Amino acid sequence: MIDPITNKPRKKRIVILGGGFGGVYAAIHLEKLLARHSAVEICLVSHDNFFLFTPMLHEIAASDLEITNIVNPLRKLLRKVEVLVGDVNQIDLPNKRVLISHGYRNHSLQIDYDHLVIALGSITNFYDVPGLAGLAVSMKSLRDAIQLRAQIIGHLEEANSECNLADRQSLLTFVVAGGGFAGVETVAALNDFVREALPFYPNLSEGMLRILLVHSGPVILPELGESLGRYTQKVLARRGVEIRLNTRVKSMTDDKVFLPRGVPIPCRTLVWTAGIVPSPLVSSLPCAKERGRIVVNQFLRVPDRPDVWAVGDCAFVPDIRNPGKSHPPTAQHAIREGKVVAQNIAAALLGRPLRSFSFRTIGLLASIGRRTGVARIFGFNFSGFFAWWMWRTIYLSKLPGLDKKVRVAFDWTLDLIFPKDVCAVHDLDRRRDLHWPDRARNTSGNNGDHETTARRLIPAHAKMA
Repeated sequence: MIDPITNKPRKKRIVILGGGFGGVYAAIHLEKLLARHSAVEICLVSHDNFFLFTPMLHEIAASDLEITNIVNPLRKLLRKVEVLVGDVNQIDLPNKRVLISHGYRNHSLQIDYDHLVIALGSITNFYDVPGLAGLAVSMKSLRDAIQLRAQIIGHLEEANSECNLADRQSLLTFVVAGGGFAGVETVAALNDFVREALPFYPNLSEGMLRILLVHSGPVILPELGESLGRYTQKVLARRGVEIRLNTRVKSMTDDKVFLPRGVPIPCRTLVWTAGIVPSPLVSSLPCAKERGRIVVNQFLRVPDRPDVWAVGDCAFVPDIRNPGKSHPPTAQHAIREGKVVAQNIAAALLGRPLRSFSFRTIGLLASIGRRTGVARIFGFNFSGFFAWWMWRTIYLSKLPGLDKKVRVAFDWTLDLIFPKDVCAVHDLDRRRDLHWPDRARNTSGNNGDHETTARRLIPAHAKMA
């Protein structure tokens, strides 16, 4: 193809949509494979300008780690990749282009591509349960973890001076819905954090706390098997966590959580980790889907579209060792999918044979608080301190960036010596008020113009690089 402006052959452009595990690792490996090919350019489109290491997200909520220690700036990870921070609005497969918006004024930008990698991940699925979307806290993003930490501390502050017993009970009751990895690690970290913070609040005691884990199945952590799931239940129950099995959240109001059976639970904090759904953009694409995810072949390529590929949570990746089944949407699979899709795109550009994707889960690990963990590695079960040590060692090794590894290790060391911080430094609800467009439009005169400009300059929420 010839660039009409310069009359020179146009570079082949690879566009990657999504800054999660699949998209970032695809970009990292493409950068390595095609670094010497000047006729190829790589572009990554991400909502944030950083890569978030989600396995440690619950440690941000529990004040175990500093906020920026589990994020890596994309421009630091990807030196030869063009990074565009914005939102994907439309994927036009027939015309081979993507429409995105970026900046405070949502400027539109059209990007043409020769190869497209769809790695848009997933969003929280609230299953249309009344009240959840507006009141529950999810655990998918850095903002979620920051909001949960601020909300916990805010409720402790309010409860410490609250005279009404009913209001105090709702402030000191915390419910986590979902007994998978995210839910169990969150409730364990939350339980430790709240109990360790109580000595700073003289009017509160452990007897006032109520922490519940609600799970729809017969045993939590079903991915690890029944024995480790029951072990985890016993450990959490011994530490004061109530566990409701075979139960789903029915609805939520400002101060109550409703379950199918029993009286409503006075509660103002519900953490929702009970489901995800692929990015809404995926549903509108003219390609085959399974369970809402884009169907790809063993090469991670969309059938009948040789220039389109998909990886991660939004892709239905067939397991060639188990016909009819797919690989699970986990981080360790997305990392390997990113590497294979990069190798296959490079092979397609260079006219080489493609590589099939096949990967067996190495192991699954979960931290359940107080230097205790559970793990299943190569079919063997581990629990207790050794499993917790493996969890920290393995995830620390997977965390990108030597500087981040050192910072996290340093934070973990300090956590052994000093108590957790109880500073509510992120008042997210009030910061969000500064950016309501109606308020910006209602300003007038010179003072209004300056005020509007100031609002644009303050970040709407904590997205740090």
